[in-house]
Amino acid sequence: MTDAETPASTNGAPPAAADIPNGGKARTRKRLLTALAVIVAFAGLGWLIFGVLLAPPSEETDDAYVAGDVVAITARDAGTVVSLHADNTQAVKAGEPLIDLDPATADVNLASAEAELARAVRATRADFSKVGASGAAVIQAEAQLSAAQADYGRRKAAAGAGAISGEELSHAADAVKVASATLNLARAQEAQAQSAVAGTAVNTNPAVMTAIAAYRRAAITRSHMHIVAPIDGVVAQRTVQVGQQIQAGTPLMAVVPLNRVWIDANFRETQLRDLRIGQPVKVVSDMYGGKIVYHGRVVGLGAGSGNAFALLPPQNASGNWIKIVQRVPVRIALDPKELEKNPLRVGLSVTTTVDTADRSGARLAQQAAAPYRGDVATDASDPAVEARIRQIIAANR
Repeated sequence: MTDAETPASTNGAPPAAADIPNGGKARTRKRLLTALAVIVAFAGLGWLIFGVLLAPPSEETDDAYVAGDVVAITARDAGTVVSLHADNTQAVKAGEPLIDLDPATADVNLASAEAELARAVRATRADFSKVGASGAAVIQAEAQLSAAQADYGRRKAAAGAGAISGEELSHAADAVKVASATLNLARAQEAQAQSAVAGTAVNTNPAVMTAIAAYRRAAITRSHMHIVAPIDGVVAQRTVQVGQQIQAGTPLMAVVPLNRVWIDANFRETQLRDLRIGQPVKVVSDMYGGKIVYHGRVVGLGAGSGNAFALLPPQNASGNWIKIVQRVPVRIALDPKELEKNPLRVGLSVTTTVDTADRSGARLAQQAAAPYRGDVATDASDPAVEARIRQIIAANR
């Protein structure tokens, strides 16, 4: 093949058609980048319009944490731990056993109180019997006085006729005095016997009521040997061990009711202007992430900033002063159904967003909260104890 017939590619220069694919790729890449830039611009503009300009007013903070009640379980009487029925992380129901103490001493005291109640009932019954006996003694003394007076009258008439001596008349007069004194003594004894039981029955006699109170006290102490959960929750902070000798007031464990936790959100003071009671709140926890959103409402604002109630509050009136924006705790109540489905733990971090569009609510909580009570009845009203008291009274009455 001659040089004239050799293709252009043999001279080292690429053909013009080889530039066409690379140029097409560049133009395609440019178009894609331009389209992406337009999409990003429209997305940013949409966020600016709908997410900022047209979005409802709100206040947000991530300085918020889950809070809740920590129900302390403490020993009400001294004793030795013989068994544990619950441990940390375990869920318990109200009334379920937690700790058992050695009941030997309490059982002895309860038996002693039962015997004292029976003795008081018998003694009271004897006091009622004394009233009848003293009444009979009064009747007897009245009869003796009447007989002595009649005898004295006869002897006085006989002495006027000279039938008896003056000495016999003097003895008859002495007999009247003795009978009168005996009657007075019998009446005093009757009044004393009546004063011990006047206006009362066996059940309402002071001695019996004192014995009943002592029995109830012993029964309450005995019930303290069996410690139960006062409320539904999860056991935490167990410090007691089997065999440990504890005194009254010793902390044993805690029960945390996770079904009634709330959020303490610490908003800056510059965010509080539009916050009102009852405003809706969205809560996202770090534990579950943004896929799970809790719904709540503002139920109260703190009475002061955190610094105001600190152990060492700041002294802004002395030294060099630097202004620091303060934070005020805002309590947020959560939906119990959402908590039941996705439970939270005390102390977890959350992010809260308060919808401040509706500002018709009050700035301060006006209605007093309902008292927070345990679900277990007090020992003083135990029906079994009252039934046993009635049995003891009936058996010794």
